[in-house]
Amino acid sequence: MWHFYNKILKLSETTTTPDGPFPVERAAESFCSGVLPCGSFYEHVVGYWEESNKRPEEVLFLKYEELSRDPEEQVRKLASFMRRPFSSMEDGDAEVEKVLRRSSFNRLKELEVNKNGVWELHRLPNNTFFRKGTVGDWKCYLTPQMAKRIDQLTRLKLQGTGLSLDDF
Repeated sequence: MWHFYNKILKLSETTTTPDGPFPVERAAESFCSGVLPCGSFYEHVVGYWEESNKRPEEVLFLKYEELSRDPEEQVRKLASFMRRPFSSMEDGDAEVEKVLRRSSFNRLKELEVNKNGVWELHRLPNNTFFRKGTVGDWKCYLTPQMAKRIDQLTRLKLQGTGLSLDDF
């Protein structure tokens, strides 16, 4: 989120500070207080989680960490949700691999449309939506105190939902 907002602010030529237009300390505070353009992260996540439990045939809740950890299983889960399950195991395995190759982060990031195209509605370059595609990169930017505060808030906000800190 912090990287994304900074990309947008740089594109709009907003005045920057030495830490960028949106310093990480301010971003962490905004995240914890839920004061963001898209609202509270926790309300958003818990709302979709609850709907996915109420209406599993209509709302699929995928976790980026699980996509990274076991992409084959998550692609099968997505195909089943879309009522387009893969066929027999052998053929299905080849099809899953094909989907994974075609939808890999690195491949999508390098597509010409994503390197040089623009989302006209908001006049944002498509490359604004791509960065590293890794899990855990936050450790390079957040202080231990920021991380501790976010972890504590996450435990509190997810309490009783069936989700936990380990899910993220």
